[in-house]
Formats: sequence, C-alpha cells, structure tokens
Amino acid sequence: MVLLRFAPSPTGALHLGGLRTALYNYLYAKKYGGKWILRIEDTDSSRYVPGAVDGIRAALGWTGLEYDYGPGRDGPHSPYYQSERLDLYRTYAHKLLELGHAYRCFCSPDKLASTRERLARTGSNATYDKTCLHLTEEEVVRRVRAGERSIVRFNDDRLPQRDTATDLVFGILRDAHASLPTDPVLLKSDLFPTYHLASIVDDHEMGITHVLRGEEWLPSLPLHLDLYASLSLKPPQFAHLPILLNPDGTKMSKRKGNVSVLDFMHRGWEPEALLNWLALAGWGTQHDPDKKPSPPGDSQAPDSTAVMTLPELVHQFDLSALTHRRNILDPAKLGYLNKHHLMRSWKNDEETARHAHRIRELVKLDFPTSQYATPDYIAKVIRVLQGRITNVFDVPSLAPFFFVDPNYASPEAESMFRSVSSDEYLLALETTIDFAEQILAEDDISHIATVIHDACKATSLKQKTFMVALRHALSAMKTGPSIPEIIGVLGPERTIARLKNATSTVTSKI
Repeated sequence: MVLLRFAPSPTGALHLGGLRTALYNYLYAKKYGGKWILRIEDTDSSRYVPGAVDGIRAALGWTGLEYDYGPGRDGPHSPYYQSERLDLYRTYAHKLLELGHAYRCFCSPDKLASTRERLARTGSNATYDKTCLHLTEEEVVRRVRAGERSIVRFNDDRLPQRDTATDLVFGILRDAHASLPTDPVLLKSDLFPTYHLASIVDDHEMGITHVLRGEEWLPSLPLHLDLYASLSLKPPQFAHLPILLNPDGTKMSKRKGNVSVLDFMHRGWEPEALLNWLALAGWGTQHDPDKKPSPPGDSQAPDSTAVMTLPELVHQFDLSALTHRRNILDPAKLGYLNKHHLMRSWKNDEETARHAHRIRELVKLDFPTSQYATPDYIAKVIRVLQGRITNVFDVPSLAPFFFVDPNYASPEAESMFRSVSSDEYLLALETTIDFAEQILAEDDISHIATVIHDACKATSLKQKTFMVALRHALSAMKTGPSIPEIIGVLGPERTIARLKNATSTVTSKI
C-alpha cells in the first residue's frame, strides 16, 4: 500500500503552494488505494506561530482533503508532531556518529561566521573548513563531558555508494552535491534536528513510500539520499512539484499577496474550484519515456480550464503528466472554474439553498433595512442570476434592486433614462401597470413573458425602447436577468409599486 505525507511547518497560514502539495498527496494516495498523513514539522521554535496548526487543519477540512492519520486522527505512526519525536532523531544522529558518517562540531556561531567569510574571500565554495572533523575521539569525549555545546554535522568526505538520484517528475538528476553546504548540520545545539535529519527519519519510521513535495527541496535530495544510504535504509520515491508563481512571475510566498487558503474561503470562493485550479496548474503533456503514447484523440492531460470534481481529479491524476516548468496561477482561470462549479451546483435545489444561507449575512450587511434577506428569497435571486455569478459573494452587487429600491440617481440609471423620451417612458410603464394585473405571484416566467410581450405590442413601441424603460423602472441597471425573471422574483405587488413610483417621478419632472 502506498503511504504519503503532507508535512507543513506551523509558521503561518496554509498558502496555495502548500495546499497544492497536500492535494497532490491526496490524489496520489486515493488513486492507488493508499493513505496519507498530516505531519507537523515544528522543530524550529523560533518560527512557530500559535494557532497555525488549527489553521492548517481548518483549511484542509474546508477543501475536503481529509487526511487519514495526523493531529486529531491517531494512528499507527503517532506522534505526528516532530517536537514529540526528538529522542528518535537523537538515536539516528548517534548511529551516524558511530558509523563515521557524522561528527560533532564545537565551533561557536561567531567562529562559523568568520570561517564562512574567510572562505568566501578566497573564492572557495566551501561553507565550513572541517576544523572539528579532525578532533580526536578523546578530545570530543572530553569536551562533551565538560558540557560544551555542539552540533552534529554530516561528513561529506565519506559519501556512501548509492544509486543515481531519480525523481518521478524531473527524471534522472545530475549530481548536485556542489550546491550543498559543506558538511550540513543534522542536529542543532539545542538537540533539535534540522529538516534534513528529521524528514528522512520520520519518512522511514512511518513507512512513507512516496514523498511529494515542492521543487525548492530538489537541491537537498542528494543529501537526503546520502543519509538513507549511510543508515542502510531504503528511501521512498520522490516527486518534486514545480513552484507556483504569482501573475507577475514572482515566487508565491506567505509574505506576498493574498495566498492564504482561508483568505479564499473568506472571500467566497468554492473549495472545489480552488482545488480544480491548483490541480491543473502545470498538469501538462506526458513526458515519461517508458509510457506508451495515448491513442489518437485520447487526451493525456486535462485542459487547464477543465471543470473537474475531486473524484474526477483522482481518476485522471498522473504524475508523469506534470510539466517541469514553474507555473503562473492565473486568477482569471479561477474565476472561470468557480463560475462553472457554481453552475453545476445550481441544478440542485439543496445546493442553491446552502449557498443562500451562506450569503444571508452578507446580504443583511449590505442591505440592513431590507426585509428580503431571507434564505428562500435569496435562493430565488440566485436562480435568476445563475450564469452571471462568478463568485457567490457577488450576488448583492450584481442585483441590489432585488433587495432595495432601484437607485434612479446613479449615472447608469440616468444614462438609461436619457435614451428614451418621457412620452415613450410613461407609455411603456402605464401600459405595463394595466397588464401587470394579469400576473399572479405563483405565475411562471413563460406566462409573465407573454404578458410583457402583449403589453409591448399594445404600445406599438419598439421592443428595445419598451424594455429599456421597464428595466430602468424595475432595476435602474443596464444588465441583469430578463424582465420576466425580475418580475417573477419581485412579484406583482412590488413590480406595480415600482412602475408607479417611476411614473410619478418622471411626471413630476415634466
């Protein structure tokens, strides 16, 4: 069985890049009948943000990415906080010391800094001069017993034999040891591990079969594979996911822009659309040379705007179809996908009712004096807006006239009024008032449309002129649902009242 893990650090809110990593772990696990773990990498106390773990769990829960094991869901791999596994890391660090693949370093921070500066001035790429590697065993024991603080470093002079590094996304990798710091630190002086030691120990101890993580960890892969080989452990398979970029091409980060997952929740985006958007970012052409080409007409990867549910994403997910390129997240695609996910949900009355309840407080906030901020009424408004809604939070701004009287003083309304003469305007409204008495509250849109058609015919006005007059009177907005749909939501009493009010307003100006 495949077993994966998503291992964020509690240093802030879960951002889009982290959610995409969690999503790919979820998709891969579900695709192959496996499970996935949420593991909290909290070994850097200086960067810990209170409440961050709760935020991560809330974000995953909102998007429907339910992990199998982790905080709140105990299992055979607990504990799931690295700060509760410190003895384990120290045990493995001791093994590396005994095997000669690691050594204690007693250099102070000041000395390390001066060493780096000295090496840099000489043009060396080294970051440490290995001073403590040459200490005798007796000297090390004496200094440890004396209570001197030390760190544990990996000894890169004794690299083990191992297979060439291979990645499930990037394929066979060239040797990248030169990009690593000299003798990387594994255990800090406070006896907390660095990411390098903690991640490989936990992945081994938990039985992780596949590690899907961000491309930023690709330079560290040689070190991680060296650690596995030094301990005679079988490494998991690795897949590094290309980095997500902002629309301006800069790297996406927690410190720049609204990239927090919960920000998207608070701004009304659909979780299904957000996952759809992230999943297809970089989901491109198949590049596995050992995989047979797909038959003609059989798409190897979904289009970047394919509307897909989570089960559909699981079914089609294929690591070999991920591109190697860094990917720009296009907000316009999120808007498109969100709109179409909403359009799917409008077909279900229960879903429409759920959305109406979601935005009720928003409607009440925007229109505090309105008596029409009820879930049932809002659901009616949603049904006639449907294809115009990109984000459900847009409903109040798309059609304020459903909740309060039209704003005839707006520039848009005045522009509409000027396009029709006063005589034509009054004729259209007064005739419609007479015909509107034929409309009942329970009438369907087709009957209302017939009544409006008959009223227009009775005036002998051009249909465009007639409709502009009615739209001005009923909504004071140039765009929106059809006139019959507006009347259907307002009902005959409110419709007639608005027509009479608009008639009186115009008459008083003549």
